[in-house]
Amino acid sequence: MQTDYSKPDWDRIAHLFKLGIIASLLALIGGDMLLGWGTADLSLAGMEQYFSRYRDVSDTRIFLAATLGMIGISVESLCYFGVYRVIAAKSDKYAHAYRAGLIGMMIFGAFCHVMCCATIYIHNAVKRINPDVAIDEALRFAKLFLVPVSVIFFVFFLIMNIVQIVAFAKEKTPYPKWCMVFTMLIGIFDIVIMRMVGNFAWANALSTGWLSVGSLITFSGLLLNISKAKGDK
Repeated sequence: MQTDYSKPDWDRIAHLFKLGIIASLLALIGGDMLLGWGTADLSLAGMEQYFSRYRDVSDTRIFLAATLGMIGISVESLCYFGVYRVIAAKSDKYAHAYRAGLIGMMIFGAFCHVMCCATIYIHNAVKRINPDVAIDEALRFAKLFLVPVSVIFFVFFLIMNIVQIVAFAKEKTPYPKWCMVFTMLIGIFDIVIMRMVGNFAWANALSTGWLSVGSLITFSGLLLNISKAKGDK
């Protein structure tokens, strides 16, 4: 039996957005900030400078960041079906396209995060044995395992977010048009702002979690504006 989304179940949608806020916080704090909390050695250059911010990250922290991030991202992705329901209320075409991107993000999002954590682990583990080859081995691992899954993930990620923006902009949802700003892409501003702040542990940690910040803003913004969506007859 086909579900009728033309009349949104706002209670269920609100529940998904609230759960999404919790999951985003888990992914941000437990997954991203736990891993990214550190300062870079500015006396170094290139990838050596980049990896230096993780020099004090213990194996336990990497494991916890990978596990908590995996859980948070998986739940967070499921909660985006609240956005799917909102789009499906007015457009099957955009809803189907959005769902295709969302399913890809569900499959590859958490996997991508775990591979990021694994790359840091490889670097730190090799550095304890032979510091001279740590960067090369980490980059080799990234090229073989992190880059492929990241490319696939970002294809689905862009499909999902672009479709969402277009659907909201064309008023194919019950929400006001300006709510198109509430997508994960808004997290890019987090990177820009934190880069302007400088080389502080908390700023680096927050910039690491730009996707989670984008999700947190998305779920919060759409939840706060549900009353406006309900009033769109």
